[in-house]
Amino acid sequence: MTAPHGTGPVVGLDLGGTKIAAALVAPDGTVLTRRTEPTPATRGPEAVLDALAAAARAVGADGATAIGVAAAGVIDPVSGTVVSATDTISGWAGTPLGPGLAARTGLPVACDNDVRAAAATELATLPEAAVLLYAAVGTGVGGAVAASGRLLHGTAGVAGHLGHLPSPEADGLPCTCGATGHLEAIAAGPAITAYYRRISGEPAESLHTVAGRAAQGDPLAASAVTHGARAAGRALGGLANLLAPHRVVVAGGVPRIGALYWDALCDAFTAELMPPLRGLRPAPPHGGADAAVLGAAALARTLPPRPVPTTGALS
Repeated sequence: MTAPHGTGPVVGLDLGGTKIAAALVAPDGTVLTRRTEPTPATRGPEAVLDALAAAARAVGADGATAIGVAAAGVIDPVSGTVVSATDTISGWAGTPLGPGLAARTGLPVACDNDVRAAAATELATLPEAAVLLYAAVGTGVGGAVAASGRLLHGTAGVAGHLGHLPSPEADGLPCTCGATGHLEAIAAGPAITAYYRRISGEPAESLHTVAGRAAQGDPLAASAVTHGARAAGRALGGLANLLAPHRVVVAGGVPRIGALYWDALCDAFTAELMPPLRGLRPAPPHGGADAAVLGAAALARTLPPRPVPTTGALS
């Protein structure tokens, strides 16, 4: 008999635009095994579902009781469907994420937005009625908001998608959602890289290329990094004035490129704050790089999972 998913290990899957992080997680939160694979983002949703199933098997899904998926996009945790998504993952909107993965693995699946899942692990460290502002800056810009100790889903599950706030620094720039002038269009990793290419006329493969050139003294690379950081900091500072959070967290791969980015973001954030909030500072997540995958594992224990289809699992 399969153990209840509250008492056995579960698989946590963190699906982003560039990578899938997988872990087998014990009931006490200990990561037993882990694996990272590239996301086949341009190959369509079926390929992504296949990759998620393969990652789950690679970390020991045969010994797990359930799977939790923290996924990019607006996710309906009840139906397990991707309600809306940008084109970061081709054709991702409308994907039956929960049912599709349950069919491939033979395990019940619970899922939610990736940033909201990561924020849940942060919220657990705060007082019961805390207000939390959580941002994740990576391939895109995501976010989550908690009020009175509860994460907000809002209408259609859209609450917290702060990458689609208007940003003066992004004026006229196309966003992945189809609109223009949104924060993601200037603050995400690919957006910073594109900005550097525009102002320098030089090729650059990725944000790490730009960050490396900034570290070597390239002033235009440094300008691109700080421009994106300041845009994110200003937006978060404005939201802090609105929400008066107890904690502001900035996670994701972009903040990890170094002090140049982080210092510019914090300075811009602080400059926006109303006087009573001047002591507030952004902080990295307590869960570190594992925050989203641990949040995904927690979903498998706290959300109603999608049952395994009666037709059985797919190999």
